[in-house]
Amino acid sequence: MALWTVHGDGRLVADSEAVAPDERLSWPLTVGFGAQHLVAMFGAVVLVPVATGLPVTTTLLFSGIGTLVFLLLTRNRVPSALGSSYAFIAPLQAAHEQGIAAQLGGVLAVGLLLVVVGIAVKALGVRLLESVMPPVVTGGVVILIGLNLSHVATASFQVQPLLAWITAGTILLVGVLGRGLLTRASVLIGVLAGWLLGVGVGAIGEDRIDSLRAASWFGLPEFHAPELRPSVTLLVLPVVIVLVAETVGHVKAVAAVTGANLDGNVGDALIANGLSNTMAGAGGGVGTSTYAENIGVMAVTKVYSTAAYAVAGVAVVLLSFSPKFAALVNTLPPGVTGGATLVLYGLIALIGVRIWLDAKVDLFHPVNFMVVAAALVAGVGNLTLTVGGMQLGGIAWGSMLIVILYPVLRLLRSARD
Repeated sequence: MALWTVHGDGRLVADSEAVAPDERLSWPLTVGFGAQHLVAMFGAVVLVPVATGLPVTTTLLFSGIGTLVFLLLTRNRVPSALGSSYAFIAPLQAAHEQGIAAQLGGVLAVGLLLVVVGIAVKALGVRLLESVMPPVVTGGVVILIGLNLSHVATASFQVQPLLAWITAGTILLVGVLGRGLLTRASVLIGVLAGWLLGVGVGAIGEDRIDSLRAASWFGLPEFHAPELRPSVTLLVLPVVIVLVAETVGHVKAVAAVTGANLDGNVGDALIANGLSNTMAGAGGGVGTSTYAENIGVMAVTKVYSTAAYAVAGVAVVLLSFSPKFAALVNTLPPGVTGGATLVLYGLIALIGVRIWLDAKVDLFHPVNFMVVAAALVAGVGNLTLTVGGMQLGGIAWGSMLIVILYPVLRLLRSARD
């Protein structure tokens, strides 16, 4: 039995028609639409490992495999791509001095917990999430993750301000003034603009250029083994809340775009994303998440075919076997990273704000504004305390304030009233 049926004659699609998830066009056209998805997701897939210090090729490998696993477990009903998640940047940067093994241990723990959440949702239904993690909680944690290490972006920005301004400015201009796919590729375009300027002004170190020349065109990705350290695990674990919120939100967005009821696939999507993160953590890559950029591509093209996503996934896997490509990415100047993350950290925080707005969260309710206010200052100010010999940073304390204190204070308030 074929995985996809051919839509019409496979070549022509009327303006009023849409290509369903279980359909495809001719393979040349499908490859073309897959390339669009690759372009839409590629900027983030590459930028996140560069910002966190984890191997680019390994992250590419597990992003591609994760996409294929996602399509398999959701039975080709949820067209979506998985790639390295921005939510991991801040905690993994904070854990950078602990080494790659400890960073990967955090990613592995996130993946395993996400699988457990997915199994629970599949068994008990989507409303389980809504009761345990209401929007005021999920939105607050997302904001914390976006702003916790904003000072890292500004520090990189200050190293090479010209490149940073060009990068950030290009991202903003293309994102605001561009149309269609151009807007979706704003991060990639901005990074390329800053990168090319860096080459022109000699801002790339000779050692990195020498490494690029010496790198082989083909080779295995750089694998690393994880190590579970409680301090790093607790630092990275709050990312689970972001991944749950993103995955559920993206499944609902895909349902809105395609017109299909996908509530029954939320648990499968969470399990697939969890397995993708688990594989990445076990092998050496950055954790993954579903990508909103690709939902935008579908909204523009009306081609919802999961075959196009399969093409993109296979292409990402193939790119992971090129050390030359990884060495090329390693020539990215710090100013370019700073300019890009200056925008990206803010965008992550605004996702949290959007969660509040969409759910009409009452920020004037005493429990909501008191808990969120304390948590935001703890997170953004990077409150760091040592408990039992274990150092916990701002994301951990801020997340605990929201996740633990919110339901407790809510119950106390209800009892008082």
